[in-house]
Amino acid sequence: MYEILKNIHHYLAFITLALLAWAFIGGLIGTFTEKAWDDSNRKTNLFALIATHTMLLLGLVLLGMSMSGADMGEIMKNAVARKTYVEHPTVGILAAVLVTIGNAKSKGNLMNGKKFKSTAIFYGLGLLLVASRLPWDKLF
Repeated sequence: MYEILKNIHHYLAFITLALLAWAFIGGLIGTFTEKAWDDSNRKTNLFALIATHTMLLLGLVLLGMSMSGADMGEIMKNAVARKTYVEHPTVGILAAVLVTIGNAKSKGNLMNGKKFKSTAIFYGLGLLLVASRLPWDKLF
């Protein structure tokens, strides 16, 4: 079960990265071209939000499954374990929070420019955080 969830989490990260990039690029284009906010922008943001939250949920389940009986003192002394058990989940939580804020701000603003700007900023930051935690050496 653990390996199946780990593989889903691994491949979902790349889907999430693509959706966040799509939302970020859409936010940039809308910000600089004064394009009207439409339903496709809302759906792109929503799919990126869902993917980010699903990836976070899977990651937290995996963390809970693998942390049973772990000694945090030893984990903090080991750089690889610290990255896996502390830094990776923390950055994942921050990315999900930023994407959630970006989605809420894009829904709350009445002006198109502010919707796109909120999307570009918060989804862009979420994109950077997700990209920073991907194991690029283990792509496939």
